[in-house]
Amino acid sequence: METNPVLEVNDLKKTYGKTVAVDGVSFVVRPNEIVGLLGPNGAGKTTIINMTLGVLEPTGGSIHIGGDDVSRKRSKVLSRTNFAAVYTQVPGNLTVLQNLHIFGLIYNVPNLRKRMDDLIAEFELEKFRNVRCGVLSSGEQTRVSLAKAMLNEPYLLLLDEPTASLDPSTAQIVRQKIRDYAARGAGGILWTSHNMYEVSDVCDRILFLSHGKILLEGNPKTLPRDYGKKNLEELFIAIAREPLILESV
Repeated sequence: METNPVLEVNDLKKTYGKTVAVDGVSFVVRPNEIVGLLGPNGAGKTTIINMTLGVLEPTGGSIHIGGDDVSRKRSKVLSRTNFAAVYTQVPGNLTVLQNLHIFGLIYNVPNLRKRMDDLIAEFELEKFRNVRCGVLSSGEQTRVSLAKAMLNEPYLLLLDEPTASLDPSTAQIVRQKIRDYAARGAGGILWTSHNMYEVSDVCDRILFLSHGKILLEGNPKTLPRDYGKKNLEELFIAIAREPLILESV
């Protein structure tokens, strides 16, 4: 059994000259947990994800995935990680099947043909399997990206606005698939979204970021009441506008 947190972030910092993007952030994602990383644009969410993926080098602090330091065992931890975001689509000149095949080879996925067929069915991509991804709609491309993100059955799944281009019905189905995925394995999920309904529906715990710092942490269904707000959207707006005067009740 896994004894380490899926993801452990300690005193993480990222600066660009005098600009502080991430300022001493610490948190964990536990097995079977979906953690929401929330905050206004520029709060540091995507920077944290990029450092977790090894795309950006931290200025300070550490990131461990399954107990392994990302800076020291990057290849090992990234083989157990995957990622999907609305702004990073798969190569458009390749078909759905070609994309999944190439990414499956990169991740050394066993029984790759069956895994691809299972994901194509799960994300309702059968009629697009031989279609170039560049001609798909944004919602169809998002489903391909999510299928790609599930290929290696990642221990840590990073999702940055994963359902932003999906219609409400498809988004609801995808959220359920992701909840089921988190529940049945040993891994965890870090999820960013500006859709507060989605966050309340999906996440077990949320972290509110503002100016690179974590201001609040808790259950998305009860945290708004702790600060005298009717719902998560009202709390989000309060943090975005007046983060320094927010007080619990």
